[in-house]
Amino acid sequence: QVQLVESGGGLVQAGGSLRLSCAASGRIVNINVMGWYRQPPGKERELVAEIISGGTTNYADSVKGRATISRDNAKNMVTLQMNSLKYEDTAVYYCAAQLRTAQGMGVALNTYWGQGTQVTVSS
Repeated sequence: QVQLVESGGGLVQAGGSLRLSCAASGRIVNINVMGWYRQPPGKERELVAEIISGGTTNYADSVKGRATISRDNAKNMVTLQMNSLKYEDTAVYYCAAQLRTAQGMGVALNTYWGQGTQVTVSS
């Protein structure tokens, strides 16, 4: 079993900052991609940012320049720092990881999701 445990989030004023962290645990062999998605009220889930094992990052246009994603491979952790928060950033934020786990004599590649953490930006 793999668990992704998120921390951070909560109520933030517009213009403020937040830091979300996520730690993956379980029979993990290696992690290809770690990232953050969000689902605003009444909308579809969307990518916020992701970081690939080599360090390449991708950001949604809506957060470019305001968000920084980083990763600690030794701890299987990913962190999202967001600044200059806007009301439109209000959403449930989900951590996601595409990773390999030990399965018997082999490995399996799957994507796992955290439970989600609410971020509310007050205008």
